[in-house]
Amino acid sequence: MPVSAPGEGRPVAPDPSGVVRGTIAVRDQGQVLTFGFEDLMRYHGPGSPGGVAHAFKVLERALPLLEPAGPPERREITIRTAFGGPGARDGFELVTRAVTESRYVVDAALARPERGMAMERFVFELGFRARTVTLIVREGYVSDEFITLARTEGRTHAEETRLTVLKHEMAARLTAVPAADVYDVA
Repeated sequence: MPVSAPGEGRPVAPDPSGVVRGTIAVRDQGQVLTFGFEDLMRYHGPGSPGGVAHAFKVLERALPLLEPAGPPERREITIRTAFGGPGARDGFELVTRAVTESRYVVDAALARPERGMAMERFVFELGFRARTVTLIVREGYVSDEFITLARTEGRTHAEETRLTVLKHEMAARLTAVPAADVYDVA
C-alpha cells in the first residue's frame, strides 16, 4: 500500500523487499534536508537497527503533526522519551541535532508500565514551537522476548545472536508499514 512521504505529499511505494522508502524532511536555517532510513542506519552503524527504525517511524509520524505547513526547523524540535536505546538516540540526533544541543531527554517518568513490559518505554513526546505530540507504540511491534534479552546482562553468545536476529526482525516489521500503523497519538 503506498504511503506519503512526510512534507512531500507524494506516494512512496514499498520496494520488493517490503521496506517503505519514504523520507523525513526538516529545515536547517531555511534549507530543506531529507533523510531516508538508510541515512539513519549509516549514521548509527549496525548495532541497533530496531531502535533506528523506531526513531524513523516516530519522526515520520510526528513531524507532520508538529508542523502541518511543511518541514519544521530541526534545531527547534524537542524530544523526551522513556526509551534509552542507542539506535533511536542516534536517529533523532542525525535528523534534529537534539542530543548535542540538549533538546533530547530520556525520562523514565514517561514510561507507561500499564502497557506491559514490551511497550512501556516506547513513549515519545516531541515538541516544536507551541505544539507537542506524544506517541506510543502499538501492540505487535516490540516483543517481550526482545525486551527480556535486551535487558539481560552478561548475555551468552547464543543470546547475543538471538538478540541480533530480533533487532533485525523488529526493524523489518517497522519499516514495512506506514508510521501511523506503528505509533498512536496519545
